[in-house]
Amino acid sequence: MKRKQLCERLALGFGAVVVIASLSACTDYVAQMESDFETWASLQGGDYPEWGGNEVPPSSSSASYTTSVVMGSMLDERDGQIYKTVTIGSQTWMAQNLNFASDYFWSYCYDDLPSNCAKYGRLYTWATAMDSIGAFSTNGKGCGYQVSCSISYPVRGICPEGWHLPSKEEWEVLLNAVGGEDNAGTKLKSSTDWLNGGNGLDSYGFNALPAGMRYETLGSDDMGEDAEFVTSSEYVSSGLYYDQYVAHFYDSATWVTIQFSGKNYGYSVRCVQN
Repeated sequence: MKRKQLCERLALGFGAVVVIASLSACTDYVAQMESDFETWASLQGGDYPEWGGNEVPPSSSSASYTTSVVMGSMLDERDGQIYKTVTIGSQTWMAQNLNFASDYFWSYCYDDLPSNCAKYGRLYTWATAMDSIGAFSTNGKGCGYQVSCSISYPVRGICPEGWHLPSKEEWEVLLNAVGGEDNAGTKLKSSTDWLNGGNGLDSYGFNALPAGMRYETLGSDDMGEDAEFVTSSEYVSSGLYYDQYVAHFYDSATWVTIQFSGKNYGYSVRCVQN
C-alpha cells in the first residue's frame, strides 16, 4: 500500500489521536513505523505477516452487596464503536471486550471469524495490548516477548483515549469489590455461553464472556470454557521475560485467579477508565 493511502487510512482509523499536520508529515510518520516494524514483530513472540448511566442494584439474590453499580457507555473515537461500561465501587470498566483493529496492531478473531470479534471482542498479544510501538503513549513502549522493558503506570496501551490497560493490582481491586476472588467468577461471568454449567450470575453487569484464547502456533482454543484478560503487569522468573499476569475465569469454577501466562498468546482486553 502506498504511503499516501496509508496516511488516509491512518487519519480515518486514529481520528483525533494522531494529528497529521500535512501529507509530508504523515508519510514521514509512516516511514518511521515501517522501519520499526521488524523490532515490533519480534516483541510479539510469534510469526507475523508483513507490515501492511443509571444506577442499578446487583442482580444476584445469593448475597447482600454494598458495592454501588452504575451502568453507562463510552465511544471509541478511533473507529466509532460504542461500548457498555460499568462502575463497580471506585472503578469504571468497559463491560464489553475491546474490539479495536488497525493495520498497526495485530490482533485476532477467534477462528478468524468476524462474527466472533463482534460478539467476543478481539484477542491481543501482550505486546499489542501494551502498545509496544508507542502509537498512543510511551508508557508500554518496547514491551514484549522475551524482552525487559520499563513500564510507567498507568499504561494506556491499546485502550481508547481516557482509558488504560488494567494492572494486576487494579484487577485485584475489582475482585475485592465484589467480595473476593473465591466467588468473583460467579458474580462477574455472563449468564450465557459458558459450557459445563459454568454460566455466572452477572451480578454487576460486567458480563465476562468465555471468549477463549489464541495460541501462538495452535490457533484458537477454549471458547465457552475460559476467559483470560490481559494486564499491564509483567511476570519475571529467573531473569526470563516470557510471561504476563492475566485474570483467568474458568467454566465451572466460582473463582477468578490472577496468574501468569505467555505474552505471546492472544487474550481478551478490558480497559479501565483513568
